[in-house]
Amino acid sequence: MTNTEQLDDVIARLERAADQLRSGELSPDAAATMVEDCAALATQAAAELDQLSRAEAAAPPPGQDSLL
Repeated sequence: MTNTEQLDDVIARLERAADQLRSGELSPDAAATMVEDCAALATQAAAELDQLSRAEAAAPPPGQDSLL
């Protein structure tokens, strides 16, 4: 799975969690656990974004290939 796919997966999981939290159907304990899970997912998303940005920065701009 690529970094972009992993990031898309994390975003989808965060969106599902947000929907559940907004529904008001979770108990206070379940909502607290869900919020903690969202914090962990946000940390994972930040790491994925960091890896993607580093990969883009390492690639040479178009037309700037190294000389042999």
